[in-house]
Parts: sequence; C-alpha cells; structure tokens
Amino acid sequence: MPDDTKNTEQLFRDNFESIYLSHYPGMIRFARAYIVSEEDAENIVQDAFAEIWETRRGFLCKKPHLLALLFARIRSRCLDFLRHQRVVREAEDVLQEIFRRDMQMKFDSLEAFDHDILSSETSMEDLMMKAIDSLSPKCRAIFVKSKLEGKKQKEIAREMNISINTVETQMGIAYKKLKQELKDCLPLLLFMYCV
Repeated sequence: MPDDTKNTEQLFRDNFESIYLSHYPGMIRFARAYIVSEEDAENIVQDAFAEIWETRRGFLCKKPHLLALLFARIRSRCLDFLRHQRVVREAEDVLQEIFRRDMQMKFDSLEAFDHDILSSETSMEDLMMKAIDSLSPKCRAIFVKSKLEGKKQKEIAREMNISINTVETQMGIAYKKLKQELKDCLPLLLFMYCV
C-alpha cells in the first residue's frame, strides 16, 4: 500500500475515532429528539457509523465533512424509521377499525335478536321454508337443488338448461334474500346449524 493511501486511511481512522468518542452522545440525543425509544435511537446512530466505516474509501477524511455526513445519515435513517412506524400504525388502525366494526355488528345483532322467536309456536323449519318460499320460482328451484338436494352447480345448470354463471348469480341472490328475511333469527340459526 503506498504511503499516501496509508496516510489517508490513518487520517480517516483518527478522525472517525475522534468523532465517535466526542460526538456519539450528541448524535444519540439528536436521534432521540425524533425517535422515542433510546434503543432504536442508539441502533440508528450505530448503523450510521457502521455504514460510514464500511464505505470509508469513498469519503473525504476531513473531520467537518465526516461529521456532517454522519448527521445526514442519522437524519436519513430517522426519517426511514418514522416512515416505517407510520405505516405500522396505519395498519394497526385499519385492523382496529375492522375489529371495532365486527364487534359492533355482533353487538347490534344480539341487541336486535328477537327473544320472542324462541318462544314462538313457529318452528325454525317453518321460518326457513317461509323465507325460501319468498324467493322467485327459478331462484328457489336452484337453491333447493343446491342446498336441500345437495347437487353441484354444474349438475343444476345441466338439469335446468342454464349456465353455471346463472346458477352462481341466483345462489347469491338467494343468500342475500334469505339473510334479509331471517335477520331477526340469524344468531339462533347460526347456533343451530353451524355448531
């Protein structure tokens, strides 16, 4: 290694060590002004030092330049950290909102649950048949073949001379209509048929 390169390398090491020893606590305070966690702030500062050290051959060795470069790297890493934290918080907020809506829906469902259904003389089967009878003839026929007779969509389409797409669409309509018709006894139906 030529003497110039040795001297430049040694000068960089000396400046780097001097900045590390004299400015490390200040750099931690700088990072802590933006980053809440002391541990995260220390990691950011250490990563900035490590990055400069690993790529030292590309940098000037003057102390002021090196100090400015370290602060720029710490600033950049703090920004990256804060962006990441913002994304994490936004995702948590979305999940919290989904959870809140789910809980509200369950609460509303139980609150609206008609206790008279339990003591009614009308059986659950009667309620189901009444709801199924409210479907259009084509929709009812498809639903009955699928859910009561256990036939596959392809088989229903062939028997009724309609497309599978029509079968799927009519089943969607049936589910929506039955859900609406049976909304007052939906919790009980779920308990009876899904347990």
